[in-house]
Amino acid sequence: MNVYHAPPHVFLDNAVYMLSAGTYRGVRYIETKEKKQVLLQNILENVSKFQYELYGWVILDNHYHMLARLPQAGNLAKFVNSIHGRSAYEINRIDNCRGRKVWYNYWDTCIRAEKDFYTRLNYIHYNPLKHGYVNSIEKLSSYSFSSFPEYVKRNGKEWVEDIFIKFPVTDFQDKNDQ
Repeated sequence: MNVYHAPPHVFLDNAVYMLSAGTYRGVRYIETKEKKQVLLQNILENVSKFQYELYGWVILDNHYHMLARLPQAGNLAKFVNSIHGRSAYEINRIDNCRGRKVWYNYWDTCIRAEKDFYTRLNYIHYNPLKHGYVNSIEKLSSYSFSSFPEYVKRNGKEWVEDIFIKFPVTDFQDKNDQ
């Protein structure tokens, strides 16, 4: 275990992490489908580049969350910086605002138990409802900037509902969520 930051970041190779990142001052810089697609593409490219395994994700107007297995956790800062650097450049190009600060910070949590994994996965998938992008849990499948529709397609509605019941979102609230 390496510790580089106060409060300490726990870096464990081959562990699952929840990552959350917010825009500078919470400004809604990612408010269009085009910008969300830019961020998603950057996330997916870096997941591949760093050989991470992505379990869940959501992108909203001023923040995102993801759950991923990191073979080399010491690369986490490089991973996030790569996503933020390229996506900020592209979002600023779209807005014609060269050099503007888009990202504020990121937070990471090392997941150590199945309950933590599924509670955070549910939290990620519940975010569009929490922030008013959809108006009911039944409409979460219609939010395209989340891994939730893929979970429903791959595992079925009953499995997803069962996971929500077994690992309720109320068990976990991310204080860094915007």
